[in-house]
Amino acid sequence: MGRPIGISFTNGQGASGVLCGTSGGKLLVMEYLYPALFALKQYNFNTIQDINGFPHCQQQQRLY
Repeated sequence: MGRPIGISFTNGQGASGVLCGTSGGKLLVMEYLYPALFALKQYNFNTIQDINGFPHCQQQQRLY
């Protein structure tokens, strides 16, 4: 809970956001829409193929 996740759906699409929980067979995810606007989305478990947590960032590299 409260961690960023990536979701792949059975139709080939994907989404990412922060996992907020589950309710009534649905995954609850907070997604960013555009500046200063977030939305709590609900996805039915039967439409989800895979859920993965985001990996940790690699060591910061200098950009020139």
